[in-house]
Amino acid sequence: MLSLKEFNTFGLSAHAKCLDIAESAESLLALWQKAKSQKQPVLLLGGGSNVLFTEDFEGTVILNRIMGIQYQETDESWRLHVGAGENWHELVCYSLKNQIYGLENLALIPGCAGAAPIQNIGAYGIEFRDVCEYVDVLNLETGEQTRLSVDECQFGYRDSVFKHKYQESYFIISVGLLLKKNWQPMLSYGDLTRLSRGSVTPQQIFDSVCTMRTSKLPDPAITGNAGSFFKNPIVSAEVAVKIKESYPDSPQYPHANGMFKLAAGWLIERCNLKGYRIGGASVHLRQALVLINQGNATGKDIIALAAYIRQQVISKFGVLLEPEVRFIGSKGEIDAVECIS
Repeated sequence: MLSLKEFNTFGLSAHAKCLDIAESAESLLALWQKAKSQKQPVLLLGGGSNVLFTEDFEGTVILNRIMGIQYQETDESWRLHVGAGENWHELVCYSLKNQIYGLENLALIPGCAGAAPIQNIGAYGIEFRDVCEYVDVLNLETGEQTRLSVDECQFGYRDSVFKHKYQESYFIISVGLLLKKNWQPMLSYGDLTRLSRGSVTPQQIFDSVCTMRTSKLPDPAITGNAGSFFKNPIVSAEVAVKIKESYPDSPQYPHANGMFKLAAGWLIERCNLKGYRIGGASVHLRQALVLINQGNATGKDIIALAAYIRQQVISKFGVLLEPEVRFIGSKGEIDAVECIS
């Protein structure tokens, strides 16, 4: 068995039977077909920043290292074609360096570009779907490559078609981004609200986002974690009003169809769970939305901690939390909600 510790940001001591690297769509297809011919389960892994290994993986892990960034410029916009294995934050830095603006709110989100559409990553008022033009996928059964438009990706809050119809036997090999030149700053969240809309620059937004994230979120290279562990829950107006009556300081954001988005970190913090520990896993002291590996945590420790947090939030607020992190069992992805219910 081969160690996966350096390939998951939780730093868990999980193992896999085989470990391979794909640097092109062709090599990815060949490696996948080889594993399938040997009747092994296959896990396609990018930066390992959004996964929780609940146990050892009894098959082949293929690391996505499909690289490359190309861009075209018109009078109205920039178009970027990005290999799925490119580091997302480094892509944001690349865009700023080349005076291509629109990604700065998404700075320091961990993981690869190919993972961005799956989760429809988002931060500080911007989501991946706001900058996406297309996503290229590889059908691992047939070898056929398909380009999906942004509408065909069916993006939702931390959701997309890639979690459903395209979850099995498909793999994202590249993404296309469309960034308009009539750049407008998004300053509606956190410390960004303090910046001047009339004079702010993309670099200032990037710097502010990086400062906010590094002040609250632990560096996975030092303290194992997968970033935000839970999704921010979407609730009805009635539930939101009831919570607001008891807790006037509760952060709430209007959502689609009259619903409201709550801050999962705030809910966890109000349950007095910062620093709460089970085994080697604990709730981060500065950001309650982050669960950390204190150095010797197992996947089961983190599952137990997540289940306890979920139950406490239900008891206090009547709100259900769902993991944002993907849970990986011995043969592939498993139902995260079921694991902590």
